Amino acid sequence: MTIFKEAGGGVRWPRPRAPRQPGLDARARCRPSAQVSGRFSSEPAIASTPPANAQLLLAEQGSTSPPRAQEPGEREEVAGAMASPSPARNPTEVQMSQLVLPCHTNHRNELSTGQLLKWIDTAACLSAERHAGCPCVTASMDDIYFEHTISVGQVVNIKAKVNRAFNSSMEVGIQVSYEDLCSGKHCNICKAYATFVAQGPLGSKVRLKPLTPQTEEEKIEYSIAAERRRMRLVHKDTLKDLLTHSPPDTERETRDGSGAVPAEKTRVESVELVLPPHANHQGNTFGGQIMAWMENVATIAASRLCHAHPTLRAIEMFHFRGPSQVGDRLVLKAIVNNAFKNSMEVGVSAEAYGQEMSVSRRHINSAFMTFEVLDQEGRPRMLPMVAPEPGDGERRYREASARKKIRLDRKYVVSCKQTEVPLSVPWDQSNKVYLSYNNVSALKTLIAKANWTLAREKEKVRMYTLEEDKFLSFRIEMSVCITASRAFSLLSNLRRRHEWDSHYVSAELVQKVDDDDMIYHVVSRMLRHESKPQDFVILASRRKPCSRGDPYVVAFRSVTLPTHPARDEFTRGETLCSGFCIWPESEEMSKVAYYNQATPGYLNYVTTNVAGLSSDICVTFEACEKFLLKNKEDLISRLQDF
Repeated sequence: MTIFKEAGGGVRWPRPRAPRQPGLDARARCRPSAQVSGRFSSEPAIASTPPANAQLLLAEQGSTSPPRAQEPGEREEVAGAMASPSPARNPTEVQMSQLVLPCHTNHRNELSTGQLLKWIDTAACLSAERHAGCPCVTASMDDIYFEHTISVGQVVNIKAKVNRAFNSSMEVGIQVSYEDLCSGKHCNICKAYATFVAQGPLGSKVRLKPLTPQTEEEKIEYSIAAERRRMRLVHKDTLKDLLTHSPPDTERETRDGSGAVPAEKTRVESVELVLPPHANHQGNTFGGQIMAWMENVATIAASRLCHAHPTLRAIEMFHFRGPSQVGDRLVLKAIVNNAFKNSMEVGVSAEAYGQEMSVSRRHINSAFMTFEVLDQEGRPRMLPMVAPEPGDGERRYREASARKKIRLDRKYVVSCKQTEVPLSVPWDQSNKVYLSYNNVSALKTLIAKANWTLAREKEKVRMYTLEEDKFLSFRIEMSVCITASRAFSLLSNLRRRHEWDSHYVSAELVQKVDDDDMIYHVVSRMLRHESKPQDFVILASRRKPCSRGDPYVVAFRSVTLPTHPARDEFTRGETLCSGFCIWPESEEMSKVAYYNQATPGYLNYVTTNVAGLSSDICVTFEACEKFLLKNKEDLISRLQDF
């Protein structure tokens, strides 16, 4: 049974479909998978079915149903279904609840991951179409890590909402959990981010309206969505760089390869005919359906290696290269690319052709899935090695090792909570993109916090504090007569920081990662109670506005470099999250704000008198204003040294 909920607080129980009316716009119809019955609308549940044209109007405009006579006992029934009215929420938010039935499960009576992917894609697409007001197609899906399996009789709860709309694409965040109806237990399954593209008539691009976040959580997701988008665009380059700089794979040398399984023995090829139930109202195959078919052949390939029933643990970030339509034949191929000690990577691809005798095939999608085989106690079993095929097989083998390194770095740096990230993470070629992402997203998260308290105001400088968990954060802001772009260029150059910040003695540019990310070795002055000065190895990440209304951002965080270990003459300091945010207020005025999330060991550097909120910070920021005003016209010559 399926229950759909959308913004507006209404609950729609499954009911018979109304006959399709001639001329009815297809956009008004639901886009569920084959197992989903019921309609999607924003009006409260009603006992009778309105005319088809009225349903279309309600679905597109989000209006409530017209007044009607109340059935006896109806109020009590609705009150029982919904104990309390739903609070106001994001208008793009979609909630789906699915009861796991035997037809949804595998041989272990656990929900098939392919079926879960179909539900995820359906809910995400419905959310995207609510914002776009037109049909949308799945463009990509970020990494998905499945934390638990789901059993028959449990309920899958999926919540999807648009985090941010760009020009013609938008990011949809999806949260999946399960609910045990007998015990009342709730548990998170996975969190995913999907990109959807709005399509107009004949597949033309549609310019999307901007999305305005309301809550603190929505503001955080909105801000970080731009950084996730940047990370997706450089994903391929990250893999290429790692393959270029990584040492040869050593696992084959350390493990006994005498019993290695030839990769050719795991190869699977299957064909599927796309029928109307597999497609949306535009005739395009559901992205979730394609992912389900791909998961099926990947599971078979993994089973051929281990001769057991594998469990899917992760799906690598992937992109849909093109659409397929009803009547297409989809050829799905899978092979085990590499087997590690307790996991294996399966590569799977989908190609489409239109007629049985067609020679040319269209590449639809490629994905990489990570499987484990669990013993009776639920622990991963050791897997046999894979002997790759010469040529392409060797290339896929090496790429799988590189992807594993990237996946672990991304999960370690990006997916964990901010309080679980160590202060100084080792910087290397494989994690540079994700450290940069974490650096900027941590600052943007701090910027979006809502509970700042004004602690001091001195002339134009305002100082705020935020106490949260074990962190004490500071925000100092002022308005300066300088363009935002010039302030951004001046403040992002740490080599000039000593000109206005008395805490800095020097800042040496150690490595220019790219145009937006640089690593500095910073030496600070010695405080009264210390015997030697502090030094820091800091990653500085700069970001220009992604769209109108976004600020300029300069984020700082500590990293470790083998070339710059801790030395006896310094006390190695660390910074978790700090940086500048610059908003243009007019053509010549900008609001400059500095943020610092201070850990207990870093508080002495921030201020010498936390309890009394010493004026030291305000004095430093006033010096920053003088520095900006002095150098706002002399920018070109200064940038030559940047």
